[in-house]
Amino acid sequence: MDEERIKELESLQKKLNYCFNDIELLDTALTHSSYANEHNLHISKCNERLEFLGDTVVNIVVSQYLYKKYPFYPEGELTKIRAKVVCEHSLALVARSIDLGKYLLLGKGEDATGGRDRESILGNASEAIAGAIFVDSDFNTVNNLLLANFEADIVHAVAKGSLFVDYKTELQEKLQRVTKGKIEYVLIKEEGPDHNKLFYIDVTINKETIGSGVGRNKKEAEQMAAKEALILLADDYE
Repeated sequence: MDEERIKELESLQKKLNYCFNDIELLDTALTHSSYANEHNLHISKCNERLEFLGDTVVNIVVSQYLYKKYPFYPEGELTKIRAKVVCEHSLALVARSIDLGKYLLLGKGEDATGGRDRESILGNASEAIAGAIFVDSDFNTVNNLLLANFEADIVHAVAKGSLFVDYKTELQEKLQRVTKGKIEYVLIKEEGPDHNKLFYIDVTINKETIGSGVGRNKKEAEQMAAKEALILLADDYE
């Protein structure tokens, strides 16, 4: 692995809030089968095996949380909530929040057709990273890291009956109860070509940033900014 790639992975580790003991595991988790095929790499050098493991790890983490948190919910309800939380779309949203696509190793064809922002590829890579962290550390470590991303979504899934709530409306209603400050969504920057652009947006109140988000379009980025604001302000506005 060359120095430039190591620097890229160091940047990603900061976003993950986890430092790998074996950096090769992270690199493998980001290696799509199309890249492995083009470079004649062994099957163990693409992320499919780690994805297989990570899928199980993510499901166990969420299942255990639901089992302990909601002792009076029947099995059927717990299964529905888990399906809403652990799905391709929610995993891809987590990936986009740390700009995971730019770290992926893709084959030329997959890269040229927008693979870096394809939900299936991002979702699979998220699972592969979960598997890699599990192999590199232990269950408690990966459990804490995953819940940092999924706990808020689980709570919303239970409270609203649907994972994909309108965070902007929820934030607006919550703030209106305690302040008359002006809420604005500010475009900070855009990155990438037109067919694969990412938008970075801050949500502010009286010009003070209270949340930031990233998305494939402005609406998605605004929703992610509002979601972060709801999490960060939970204690202040209860």
